[in-house]
Amino acid sequence: MSAAPRGPLVGIPLLEDLPPIGGKQVLVRVDFNVPLRHGEDGGEAVVEDDFRIRAALPTIQWLLSRDAVVTTCTHLGRPKGAVDARYDVAPVRACLAELAPGVALLDNLRFDPGEEANSPAFTDRLVDGFDCYVNDAFGASHRAHASIVGPPARLPSAAGILLEREVEKLGRLMVRPARPFVAVVGGAKVADKLGVLRALLERVDRLVVGGAMAYTFLAALGHKTGASMVDEAHREDCAALLVEAGERIVLPSDVVVLGPGGTIGDPGSGEVKVVGTDIPAGWEGVDMGPDTIRTFAAVIAGAATVFWNGPVGAFEDPRFEVGTRAVADAVAECPGFTVAGGGDSVSAIDHLGLAGRIGFVSTGGGASLELLEHGDLPGLKALRSAPNAPAKGR
Repeated sequence: MSAAPRGPLVGIPLLEDLPPIGGKQVLVRVDFNVPLRHGEDGGEAVVEDDFRIRAALPTIQWLLSRDAVVTTCTHLGRPKGAVDARYDVAPVRACLAELAPGVALLDNLRFDPGEEANSPAFTDRLVDGFDCYVNDAFGASHRAHASIVGPPARLPSAAGILLEREVEKLGRLMVRPARPFVAVVGGAKVADKLGVLRALLERVDRLVVGGAMAYTFLAALGHKTGASMVDEAHREDCAALLVEAGERIVLPSDVVVLGPGGTIGDPGSGEVKVVGTDIPAGWEGVDMGPDTIRTFAAVIAGAATVFWNGPVGAFEDPRFEVGTRAVADAVAECPGFTVAGGGDSVSAIDHLGLAGRIGFVSTGGGASLELLEHGDLPGLKALRSAPNAPAKGR
């Protein structure tokens, strides 16, 4: 753990700031919102990817090594405040029992409407019987939900090892990053990322835009986009960003397109070809072209700091994973400080088998983007108000 917290970590209590925990009951908010694989004919579900569970083990083991009695709690899916068998945490509990025997896991927090409503009564019930609270759920800390923001007002609290590491690594992007600082942003929805794009433009030297969201930027420049995904409601916003940032925004110069009748995920369907920045009617942009890949890779190679969020093509189809793999390779080969953040980026990295080659892979999707956009998160603010929080100058 960090000896000298910086940036967003200032004023946040860490595990060492907890009172003696030997024999004490400690509630740990984790992010075990993991994918499940359901058996055939309604068979028992199992955890398909235990990455987030394993990510919380250092905190759990730190507490157990000091003789604390550890109970974890998490949300799973979106059951909308009611008990729903599809989101039962039983498979997660079974996986946790194998990785950390003796550690309890409460029922899905979102089975109670008080969780998402940030109900004080729900928080009171949640913390009843516990002596301390630890937030190790970075991926949920951008939500002002009861289990995130309520307990620090009631119990001695701390950031877990995972939460601390996430904030420290992402904080390096906000506090004097080494330059040149390059951000690569992909994915589909412009609307979801406009705020973070504006925030990044205040910090980065180059902003590389790929994925489906690139077609809205190309449309803003007057290019034809065929059947590609374009967010018409935010075309003018993209045009304004292009005027503001000028050449600091790097867009595709050629794209891979899928012809009429083609389906992403069906390798035998549709004609595939490379075109320039004008896409024919009926054709859909699905990946970056070879010239764009070379440009993106060169920009990344010259960076001292890289933040990557979102795939730059429909990587789930093997025909269209070339661009995302090339970006991942370029990030992995960059000698600077590299961070990949966001659920889609993590999925792409796992899909391509490149997790071990990226400097730091964040467990948080929306949380990593909101921290970069706003510089803080509700979960971090709550920890700073805990009764055992250190002086702000630490």
